[in-house]
Amino acid sequence: MRESAEASGGTALGASWRSWPSREALTRVGFPRGRIVLDYTMIVGLSVFVVTGCYTSGAFDGWWAPLPPLGFGLCAAAALRYHHTTLDRRLAASLGLLAVITLCGLGAYAAGAPKPATVLWFVVAVMAMERLPLSIGLATVAVLAAGFAEADETGVIGAGVTTAAALLAGYSLRLDAEARGAGFQLLAQERLAREAEAASAALAERARIAREIHDVLAHSLSAQMVRLEVARLQIEAGADRAEILKLVTSARSMAKEGLTETRHALSALRGDMVPVEDYLRELAREDRAEVDVTGERRDLPAEAAQAVRRVAQEALANVRKHAQGARTRIRFVYGTDAVSLEIRDSGPPPAVDGARLGEELGSSGSGYGLLGMRERAELLGGSLEAGPEGTGFTVRLRVPV
Repeated sequence: MRESAEASGGTALGASWRSWPSREALTRVGFPRGRIVLDYTMIVGLSVFVVTGCYTSGAFDGWWAPLPPLGFGLCAAAALRYHHTTLDRRLAASLGLLAVITLCGLGAYAAGAPKPATVLWFVVAVMAMERLPLSIGLATVAVLAAGFAEADETGVIGAGVTTAAALLAGYSLRLDAEARGAGFQLLAQERLAREAEAASAALAERARIAREIHDVLAHSLSAQMVRLEVARLQIEAGADRAEILKLVTSARSMAKEGLTETRHALSALRGDMVPVEDYLRELAREDRAEVDVTGERRDLPAEAAQAVRRVAQEALANVRKHAQGARTRIRFVYGTDAVSLEIRDSGPPPAVDGARLGEELGSSGSGYGLLGMRERAELLGGSLEAGPEGTGFTVRLRVPV
């Protein structure tokens, strides 16, 4: 295991020596304006020093006077191109461009201008350490160290100081660029994560709207169609007018209830909802049910509030259908991390078959179905239980908030 870890560490170290800085590190994206101004000021200062140093050395008099600006222009063009070749990670082209600047420095040194030559070589060393793979940068500085030793009048000590300064400056710029590139990557990832979260929230909202539309309209409309179709068949068969009128009236009542529920659903989607406990009291008033609310009252998430409303509607609709006249009690509790709803009735009249009640409960009522409500609760991380209890029937809903 130790040998494997050492081999893995050695591989990572070797890769870091051969790898290029990230593309974000090689660009100037995210640079503060003050840093950019400082860099350009330094470049201008070094440029002026190189050109004036060539003339003050006395090596470029007479016919040789045009050479310093021409040579400097060639170096500037090579440096600009070097920026693009390193972005593309073209090693041979990048080394060739650094060689152009190095040869210009060698020409200045051969003509008798050692200080401008040293500055050009120093710039080449810094550029190599900052933008090339680390192993290549160090090799480039090692080659240039001989030039520093040759051009420095103070000897080996001065050349060593110059070489160390080039290494330190180039590596510092490299670390700064890589840290900035890493920060830029983190910001980009965070932006992508926010966009993905927004897209996910939009999809969740669409799904919620789709469920509301389905819960409110789908079963209600299908039930109306069934009754109207039966009415049509009875008309064709010449059935009794009272029976046909009863079917049409039932379909009309369902349409009216569906329209009311659609308005409630649209109000809920707009966030224009009365508090849950007030809604339960209003709903219970129609069925003369008792309502008991406990816990600290607070606003609920839209999904949780809708689940409570829908289950209460469905349960009371089933009581009206299967246990007309039964005493009904609604208990709603605000918990610390969830809300719970319990609707219990005292039981159907003796003429109604209790077993049949349990079978029909999942698909009857106002059109939502307790099976659908159970699915809604589970999607929210909650639960719904419904079944006979004593002489009556009990529905229990728990939804986390």
